[in-house]
Amino acid sequence: MGSIWELDFYSRPILDENQKKVWEVLICESPLDIRANTDTLFRYAEYCPSTQVNSAWLRTAIQNAISKAGEAPIKIRFFRRQMNNMITKACEDVGIPAQPSRRTLMLNQWLKQRLEEVYPQEPGYQGGANPSVRLDSPLPQRLPDALEGKQWVFVSLTAEDLAEMSEWKIDFQEAFPLASAQVPPEAKIPGVLIFSPRALPIAGWMSGLELAYLKVDTSQGTRLVLETGATESWILANIKNPTTLAEAQGFEEAKQKANGVHFIGVQSNPQSESFAGFWLLQEVSLP
Repeated sequence: MGSIWELDFYSRPILDENQKKVWEVLICESPLDIRANTDTLFRYAEYCPSTQVNSAWLRTAIQNAISKAGEAPIKIRFFRRQMNNMITKACEDVGIPAQPSRRTLMLNQWLKQRLEEVYPQEPGYQGGANPSVRLDSPLPQRLPDALEGKQWVFVSLTAEDLAEMSEWKIDFQEAFPLASAQVPPEAKIPGVLIFSPRALPIAGWMSGLELAYLKVDTSQGTRLVLETGATESWILANIKNPTTLAEAQGFEEAKQKANGVHFIGVQSNPQSESFAGFWLLQEVSLP
């Protein structure tokens, strides 16, 4: 499997000599394994003049990044929906699929670091917020009947347990180093396990999505919702049982204590020693 990149192309809190916002492209490699060394992951940054903000400039920047990396990624993730058309066209012109996604964890960390340490050192820096355009998200969708699990449960593992994930038998998976999420080995990581005789088709369907995070939604009753892509969400379960409601609250509390880190797994039954699918997730706030 090749690498996956994360990309952001947007204005920064810096003004040029004409008092116009300076733009920048940031590209970094997604860590796909829990034991990945984030220090060796590919990164590329380039400022863009406000007069050249277009898909052609971005295409050239992506080509420069590919030359620097030595190989092209299999896809590029991006989280800014308002930049969808420009980013998608630039990626397509280079022959790389572009994927709207909130699974841009390394990019989010890098952008935060640059906002705190890099941009304030630049001439023309403008302190304060550099707000992104907020777009409404559609309501959660109901899962297709064939993909509903027969049973599901809230569970938890320690970060130390999850560190062995690369040795488990898993058909579909993606993870990231827990150290990069600032989670200590003794931390309790909450999760959800889904059991179904159709575990492999369910895991295969989920692997085709850009899994973002799980959340307990209380806007219309209490529901367990899986957030995917840039805006999509799916109702995994409606929660009404008092015991399960308490477990749902505990899941959210544990997720907050673990810096948003949690997981979702798919198995054929509770006795199975393998996973059809297992994904480490993290709920983070996007810029």
